[in-house]
Amino acid sequence: MTRQHKRATLRFLILSDIHANWEALNAVLRDAAGRRHQAILCLGDIVGYGPNPNEVTAWVRAHADVVIRGNHDKACSGASAFDSFNATAQCSSRWTREELLDEHTQWLLNLDRGPVLVEDFDLVHGAPDDEDRYMFHEHEAEAGLRYASEQLTFFGHTHVQGGFVGELYRRSFEVSRLHALPDQMAIIPDRRYLLNPGAVGQPRDGDARAAYCIYDSATRVVEFFRVEYDIRTVQDKILARGLPQELAFRLASGD
Repeated sequence: MTRQHKRATLRFLILSDIHANWEALNAVLRDAAGRRHQAILCLGDIVGYGPNPNEVTAWVRAHADVVIRGNHDKACSGASAFDSFNATAQCSSRWTREELLDEHTQWLLNLDRGPVLVEDFDLVHGAPDDEDRYMFHEHEAEAGLRYASEQLTFFGHTHVQGGFVGELYRRSFEVSRLHALPDQMAIIPDRRYLLNPGAVGQPRDGDARAAYCIYDSATRVVEFFRVEYDIRTVQDKILARGLPQELAFRLASGD
């Protein structure tokens, strides 16, 4: 059963796909500090790929108000196998399993799966109908919109900031992908939304900067942000820990 979280808050800092990237997380937190918010929501994939799983997990445990699990959280905690991952992801998952403190492993094992309701919007990692399903394209988003129980759903998993807007037309959804992402987006009553704050720790939309968003549930406006961080330090850590070089190099390209 989906767990419902109701809080007397107005502005939510929404983070996803931190992937054990301590430098990116801290850059986001510094940037968001001046943008008033009352609660922090995390859409999963706290660990995997990056070099600081214990530090990042400890921070999320201490500071995030609502957290759902991602596929890497499951794989790195032993909740699921990582056989379906590519070789690079398998290597990082194996390393992370060995590196995680027992208390963090147990916490990751007990995370909620999405969708989780917060006020009048949902949180998922992959898609409303399947926590591990990717939504890159309109037809994938349409299936998610049909299944979604709320007008607004925040998702992660793709590492691409943006999302989809659907409008019901003769019993089917006309779905538009947000190609030109506005800095601010108002949630309009007669449409449905699947919105991705982007990846904090490993962006894959061609922009290497860490990504996040803030949602104001009073004005129903979502604000999208990007912030520079110290990529070189993270790359050095990845290489020093013997993790695959690809994980270091891709951070600079945002791919």
